Amino acid sequence: MLALACACGTAQAAAGPQLPQVPQRIELPGHALRSFDIGYADRGIYAFADRSNHAVDLIDTRTLRFVGRIDGFAGAHAAGGGGPNGVLIVGGQVWAGDGSSRLRVADLATRRIVATVATGGTGRVDELAQDPRDHLVIAANNADKPPFISFISTRPPYRVRARLVLAQATHGLEQPLWDPRTGKVYLSVPELDGVASRGGIAVIDPRSARLVGMHEVSRCMPAGLALGPRGELLVGCSDDAVAAGFRAKSLLLDPVSGKVLRTFDQVGGSDEVWYDARRGDFLLAAAANPGGPVLGVIDARSARWKANLPSGSHAHSVAADAASGVAFVPVAAGDPACNRGCVEVLRP
Repeated sequence: MLALACACGTAQAAAGPQLPQVPQRIELPGHALRSFDIGYADRGIYAFADRSNHAVDLIDTRTLRFVGRIDGFAGAHAAGGGGPNGVLIVGGQVWAGDGSSRLRVADLATRRIVATVATGGTGRVDELAQDPRDHLVIAANNADKPPFISFISTRPPYRVRARLVLAQATHGLEQPLWDPRTGKVYLSVPELDGVASRGGIAVIDPRSARLVGMHEVSRCMPAGLALGPRGELLVGCSDDAVAAGFRAKSLLLDPVSGKVLRTFDQVGGSDEVWYDARRGDFLLAAAANPGGPVLGVIDARSARWKANLPSGSHAHSVAADAASGVAFVPVAAGDPACNRGCVEVLRP
């Protein structure tokens, strides 16, 4: 189980005593944190998209200290879409989507952008995934019409090898995810053919850059994806789904058959979701969960919901360090617990 560092209120657990709470949060320098996006944890670093400071912020996952920024991004309100957006750590580099169809590659050691990849669209580059087998980063241009994904070499000079347009995706694209068991890329498609109640998980062959299937999901408008220890996909039904009047929920999906294995009615309205390998839990940043923002916790091995931990304002992003099990949830400025915005720390 996890304990939310600066939760205000009582966690809703399936059974047993109240969850312990350890007051701790990480304050950030610069402008107040009003706009942020996706986070990623690896190699002892938690990196997340801080649009308010036009940067990717870096936090040491062992000392729980802010250690620096990678500057040079578009910011929250730039023409051509803001940035940074999706964030990924690839070896000793940070990859991050930016505005005006640009993908930035930065060196972790120097905290400087070393390359900019143009993906050929007009809107922002949003969420990312890595296919290490084929040495690719998959990047989604969610705001272009129609939206598309790019397959980009992780080797210099970081060429765009292929592009796949998804004309049937009429409300953008969300999280891509590469599955080492199947070799396929799965991609959240919130809306198909203009019907809000029809969404899907696209199945893509990264080697041919072709769409090979579509697992449809109903009244979900999927956003976050995470791969569990037995190969199932956790699908976070989004805040857009809640706004459209659909019941808040999350889904466990067989990526091969597309069958929904379990529906979790206890938590929904999520953006980023994450698999915490240290504890064997799925974590859901459910900012639009009915009753207020929470971090949902689902046991990935037993496929059972465990708890909803109260989080904070606009807390739609989560990532956990695989070595320590410590998880990080940014909270927007104006929250009673951290007025200028902060990163909440969750301990095993």
